[in-house]
Amino acid sequence: MTLAITMKGLGQSKLGGDTAPRRRTQPVRRTSPLRRAFTASESRLIDRLDTPRKVQLWLNAMPYNTEPHGPTLRSFRGVVRHGQAHCLEAALAAAVILGQHGHPPVVMSIESQDWLDHVVYLYQEHGGWGSIARSRDPGLHGRRAAFHSHRGVALSYLEGYVDHSGRIRGYGSVNLDQALPRYDWRFSLNNVWRVERLLIDWPHRKIKTSDRRYRQLKARYSAYRREHGSKPWRYFSGQDRWLPLSGEFSDRKARAR
Repeated sequence: MTLAITMKGLGQSKLGGDTAPRRRTQPVRRTSPLRRAFTASESRLIDRLDTPRKVQLWLNAMPYNTEPHGPTLRSFRGVVRHGQAHCLEAALAAAVILGQHGHPPVVMSIESQDWLDHVVYLYQEHGGWGSIARSRDPGLHGRRAAFHSHRGVALSYLEGYVDHSGRIRGYGSVNLDQALPRYDWRFSLNNVWRVERLLIDWPHRKIKTSDRRYRQLKARYSAYRREHGSKPWRYFSGQDRWLPLSGEFSDRKARAR
């Protein structure tokens, strides 16, 4: 992708805000397409994936899209047809599926100092906010609806984001129907690069973190990698608020409820 989706997700985005600023005066005509817009197999999939947890498990079962043949940004339909997704593709697929169950298509990008950003889908249940996410890092998957705000969800990724170069510095969330009312980010069989451009240009809210705490987290990460040769996950706090992890993380699914 133009914005390298490598260890975490997007890069170079200018993002922010818990809600999208108003950019037009015309109301959004609809928040989700009618069911007849989907194929029969897509419709059956949507019927089966009727909760955020089920959508997370479905995404977990897919291979992570490492873009071996060049950058991609597939729509929901593209993800279903190819059977794989990187973080932004996973967020778009989750937005479409849960849109058919009454959830608005809100995505959030978490901005890193090394330009390797991460994109998640935001959902709300029982008054709390959670996320659905796909990543090659164990600490960056989905969250249960256990947070009071978008910012709270973003902060839950702070510890898991620190590696040799990563550090959260901001976040931004946007309702795609409000920001792209006439753009086919759901069904297009072409790459939907306009979503990426939207996230690049979106205003962001800064997250300030302690330099001392960051150095401690980075030193702990580096020590773990030297000793074990793999990405850490056992020492992350707040795992009681995680959704299940994907299978490549071995027994971690049992640890993340």
